[in-house]
Amino acid sequence: MSTRPALGMIYILRGLRDLGEDITPVLDRYGIDLERLDPAARVDRALELRIYMEIADRLKDPLSGLRTGTFFGFTGYGPLTMLLMTCNDAYEAIQAGIRYQQLTYLFGDLRFEPGQQVSTLVLTPLRLPEKPFRFRVDGEASGTFKLVKDMQAALGLDLRAERIELPYPRPAEARVYEEHFQCPVVFGESAETRFRIRNEHLQIRFPTADPTAHALFRAQCEQQLAEQEATVPEKLREKVAAHLELFTGGFPAAAEVASAFDISERSFRRQLSAEGSSFRAVLDGVRYRKAQQLLQGSRQSVEAIARELGYAEAAAFIHAFQRWAGCSPAVFRASARS
Repeated sequence: MSTRPALGMIYILRGLRDLGEDITPVLDRYGIDLERLDPAARVDRALELRIYMEIADRLKDPLSGLRTGTFFGFTGYGPLTMLLMTCNDAYEAIQAGIRYQQLTYLFGDLRFEPGQQVSTLVLTPLRLPEKPFRFRVDGEASGTFKLVKDMQAALGLDLRAERIELPYPRPAEARVYEEHFQCPVVFGESAETRFRIRNEHLQIRFPTADPTAHALFRAQCEQQLAEQEATVPEKLREKVAAHLELFTGGFPAAAEVASAFDISERSFRRQLSAEGSSFRAVLDGVRYRKAQQLLQGSRQSVEAIARELGYAEAAAFIHAFQRWAGCSPAVFRASARS
């Protein structure tokens, strides 16, 4: 999978710690010492997401994701910060942000939908289990809001959303969201996060607009983007396997995984076939690896392991495991222990 600077992860992990969340067990499991993390280091995107997913399941406060956005530093985006500041107006800054979104700390996909009076900045989130989904949606929405808020403070402007839409059912803490974003917040009406902005706000000229400096910072962002994209691409089946490894108690369907990689299900299956694989084969491989780990490293019953791997009945799991390993789960476990 691709990598990116560890600074974004540091912001989030330190923020969660400062909020009183106990993230130590998860960090210990991955050998992460927050005090020794190098902000200039690069972290595997899949590993970072896996850490967030494990942390999300342990959170005490459902608003922790929303609050982590406030810990992002404005200057932490590097040359991208200065590129945005030297734009002519908010519309140009949004276009630049979309062009260089891979230099941000987003996992979702950013796009812009123009309208006659109100336009929309849209963030399509990754499809994740319920708790990690809300944690990442809240964090990315709050982080984006924090970036805009910091920019308007530096520019002396008042750029605010008319309305924000979040892609999950209305929570009990809904009132806190309107206080945080300082505008109406609607839940569950869209499958995406949507920031609705009046067009006149997008046309306000930035006092820091500087075409010469802007060209310099654009060149730096292009260089960063080229370096990031120069990594050797992994095969799709490896990316799919890494994504499926994030789930327990059931796995997303092929269409959902294809959506997570922003390709059609037909293209998704065709690419896997071209690599000599299939979604079923990749899923079986992930289940087999997880089954081996659970049989060797836990005392869970075969029935419990079957449920964790998404099987409705233990018999189906036992049959599949015999096909993979050539023996039953019980025989495999006995052999591993001996």
